[in-house]
Amino acid sequence: MLLNWTVMILYNYFSAMFVGPGYVPLGWTPEKSQDCMYLQYCKVCQSYKAPRSHHCRKCNRCVMKMDHHCPWINNCCGYQNHASFTLFLLLAPLGCIHASFIFVMTMYTQLYNRISFGWSSVKIDMSAAKRDPRPIIPFGLSAFAASLFALGLALGTTIAVGMLFIIQMKVILTNKTSIESWIEEKAKDRIQYYQTGETFIFPYDMGSKWKNFKQVFTWSGIPEGDGLDWPVRDGCHQYSLTIEQLKQKADKRVRSVRYRAIEDYSGVCCPVTKGIKTFFTTPCTEEPRIALSKGDLILATRGLKHWMYGEKILDSAADGGIRERGWFPRRCVEKCQYDSETDQPVDGEKKNR
Repeated sequence: MLLNWTVMILYNYFSAMFVGPGYVPLGWTPEKSQDCMYLQYCKVCQSYKAPRSHHCRKCNRCVMKMDHHCPWINNCCGYQNHASFTLFLLLAPLGCIHASFIFVMTMYTQLYNRISFGWSSVKIDMSAAKRDPRPIIPFGLSAFAASLFALGLALGTTIAVGMLFIIQMKVILTNKTSIESWIEEKAKDRIQYYQTGETFIFPYDMGSKWKNFKQVFTWSGIPEGDGLDWPVRDGCHQYSLTIEQLKQKADKRVRSVRYRAIEDYSGVCCPVTKGIKTFFTTPCTEEPRIALSKGDLILATRGLKHWMYGEKILDSAADGGIRERGWFPRRCVEKCQYDSETDQPVDGEKKNR
């Protein structure tokens, strides 16, 4: 049984790794040209982003129904490998629970055969078993230590991977990826901030957990659909989510604040020369850092106490349309008091969160 667990775990692990999430074809455009106005354009893939797809910086491709990039499989979790990835998260804790039971029973029986009770003390002889002088597998002090260490690993894996499995099942049953959950939260904030009176309805939740479940897990092992077109609930259409993304992107431009670099920054993760607080409060995220030179202009969209995130303003003709976005130390920049294009105070037009 333990070997069966191992085979199934490795099969789903390597399936999630090598099958991959599925990528939007390079140069993809919707069938109707007028639908392009509802979609974002990816300059790297030279194609429009299909509904539910997002560009992954690590894979350098637009991933269909992207949930997240998993470093343990060195790939994204998305449309094609979501089922394999979730089964791996289920089978790994079950196999570890079985292994933990074996370790516990092994240590219990071996210690029971080596323990002796006296009038004033309890002694454990790890040299040999009293009731089993010829054990099948020698069990000494090193074997006991190894079994105890393996038990700790098995229990730790059960807890950690089990929590990830619960998160993924919540994603599947609501038919809402981690990125889409974040988009929905930002939609609520945007509507509340501007008091528009809109009501955002997530379009891909079929209203039934079983229907959502069947979109990922099928008898053939191939998920429903083609990863580009998705069934939507009543009152929504195929581009309800992408239209909301475009609104949020436009809102981000309005709320962004222009800064000018006053110090050079090499782009290292933990800069030593930018202060102790900056060094120890570096953002715990996989998002990149951007190098700054004195005089560079940056549009900041969010920030922490000692760090900011934004996009460097580049000459589109010189850089070929490539965007540079990432974190940089707050002490390396200062807010531009006037917008160079409109010659108006930045604070009068833009609101910094």
